[in-house]
Amino acid sequence: MKTPASTLIVIPAYNEQDTIASVVGSIRREGYPNILVVDDASTDETRIRALSAGAKVVSLAYQLGAWKATQTGMRYAHYHEFDQVITFDADGQHLPDSIGRLLASTPDADLVVGSCLQRGSLLRRFAWRYFRILSGVGLLDFTSGLRLYKKNAVAILAREEASLLEYQDIGVLMLLASAKLTFREVDVRMAPRASGISRIFNSWRAVAYYMVYTTFLCLAKLGHSPFSRVDLAKPVKAGY
Repeated sequence: MKTPASTLIVIPAYNEQDTIASVVGSIRREGYPNILVVDDASTDETRIRALSAGAKVVSLAYQLGAWKATQTGMRYAHYHEFDQVITFDADGQHLPDSIGRLLASTPDADLVVGSCLQRGSLLRRFAWRYFRILSGVGLLDFTSGLRLYKKNAVAILAREEASLLEYQDIGVLMLLASAKLTFREVDVRMAPRASGISRIFNSWRAVAYYMVYTTFLCLAKLGHSPFSRVDLAKPVKAGY
C-alpha cells in the first residue's frame, strides 16, 4: 500500500464555503497531508476557507465544471509525480475513513471505486443498470466520485483527450477500459449531502441531458475514437 505522502487527495469545489473547511480538516486528521482543492471559479469564500484549513488550492479563471476541475487535479498530480490520486467530494458526502479502505484495495487494480448502493434512488439505479448494459463496464456504482486512480490511470486522464469528457463516470471508465486498465469496487459508507444538490440528479432536465449525452458516448464505444490511441509516453504540459 502506498504511503499518504505519495497520495494526492483532489477535491473539485464550486461554492462550497459551508463544507470545504470541515472536509479538508477531516481528511488531514486521518493523516493525509496532500490535499488539493480545485476551486472551479467559486463566487463565495471556498478558496479562502480551503487555504485556512490547510489545503493547497488551484483557482480556475472561469467555471469549467466538475470533471474539468478534477482533471486539473490529475494534471497537477501527474506533473508532481504523485503515485496515486483519490478524488473526494466537497459537499460532505464522502467520509474520510473511506480513504483507508480504497488504499487497502489497490494491489490488483488501476482504479478503485468507492461504491455506496444504499444511496441509489430508483432513478439512479435505473441509470446504473442501463449504462452497465450499454457500456459493458461491469461496475455497480457508476456515479460515485470517491475513486482512487493509480499513476498509470492518472497519466491517461491528464491527457488532452480526456478533456473531451464532461462527467467523471462512464466516459472515464470507458477511456481507462480502452487502455486495458483494471477496476475494482469497494463498499463504503456515505453521509447525506451536507449542502448543494447533485449535478446529475437534481432535476428531470439535468437527468435527461445526462442520459442522452452518456448514451451517445456509450454508443461511440470509444474504440473508434482518439481515446483508444492514448500515448502514455507523451509528456503532459502543465504550469503548476
